[in-house]
Amino acid sequence: MSNDLRQRKPAMRNGLRHRCPKCGDGRLFTSYLKVAPACEACGQSFAAQKADDGPAYFTILLMCHIAGFMLHFMIVYTALGPMATALSISVVVLVGSLLLLPRIKGLMIGWQWADRLHGF
Repeated sequence: MSNDLRQRKPAMRNGLRHRCPKCGDGRLFTSYLKVAPACEACGQSFAAQKADDGPAYFTILLMCHIAGFMLHFMIVYTALGPMATALSISVVVLVGSLLLLPRIKGLMIGWQWADRLHGF
């Protein structure tokens, strides 16, 4: 095990920005959710990352809470019908999920790197 200090907050912040948790310069993803094999700037390998279903779980958790609050607000404070309410909430949940998923995955990879999980 290496003695270098790995700070969790900067690593997670870099992951949230889709950047290498080690240097903050290289890209973490080669496409929407495909993790790069290694950082192009510092050479840190990402083969050890095991985000698996965690990002999807946390994305669903957050978006379901947002959808629940929206549903309550729209039923109580608007006169929209059921179809307009369902469509509005669906659009927000779909767009929000697509925006959150890669960010949460990067955040989790940053956390795994900082805490030396799964062989990092």
